[in-house]
Amino acid sequence: MKLKNLKQIQHIRESGIVLARTLRRLGEMVEPGLPLVELDAQCRSLLKAAGARPAFLGYMGFPASLCVSVNEEVIHGIPTRRTLREGDVVSLDLGVDLDGFISDAAATFPVGQVAPEVEKLLRTTREALERGIAAARAGGRIQDISGAIFDHVSAEGYGVVRPYCGHGVGFAVHEDPQVPNYVSRGPNPRLKPGLVLAIEPMINLGGDDVDVLEDDWTVVTADRSVSAHYEHTIAILEDRVEVMTRAEESVEVA
Repeated sequence: MKLKNLKQIQHIRESGIVLARTLRRLGEMVEPGLPLVELDAQCRSLLKAAGARPAFLGYMGFPASLCVSVNEEVIHGIPTRRTLREGDVVSLDLGVDLDGFISDAAATFPVGQVAPEVEKLLRTTREALERGIAAARAGGRIQDISGAIFDHVSAEGYGVVRPYCGHGVGFAVHEDPQVPNYVSRGPNPRLKPGLVLAIEPMINLGGDDVDVLEDDWTVVTADRSVSAHYEHTIAILEDRVEVMTRAEESVEVA
């Protein structure tokens, strides 16, 4: 695990502010008839204006600046000329590289009016992210976060994506440790001051299982049920946890 000092955390904080502003602007664009490629183009434009670059572009060969995943697409959707339709949901996952410091966040947006069960899925997944963040404390363990997320969503009978999970971030797009959204028998490291994490529940209206499409990127639910994805970058500090990708500025959690 690569712990960050306060100066490095400040740089990641600045990256997170750029990300939060960009993701909010992109979310405001979401409406029926919007081609997915327009979200990607606007993302590139906004980041360039902010002096930042999309951390995902070219990462392991990914061809876009933004992951755009619609309905049953869980993560890693590649933006195409496909247009959004009334009742869809679209998950936008963005990594921002600002002067070599990386933040990561995601949100799922309804396209117009969505079905009540889909609206509940989105709400529950947002709540699960907040519960995961609330469970993160210096001296705690990774599985404190995992358990808080899993307990909340499993109580509603939702599927929890297992092959993909949260992770360390800051110097690179993906760092140790992994942050599963369920309690596993895997490593359970202690949360130390200076640890920066991307917490990201990926929750399905149906079962747990997922497939990868022929593009070798797009992950979809095996039963093709709708999926929701929310993510924040947080920093574990001595006396608090800081959410660095929430809004205009970072937010402290008591």
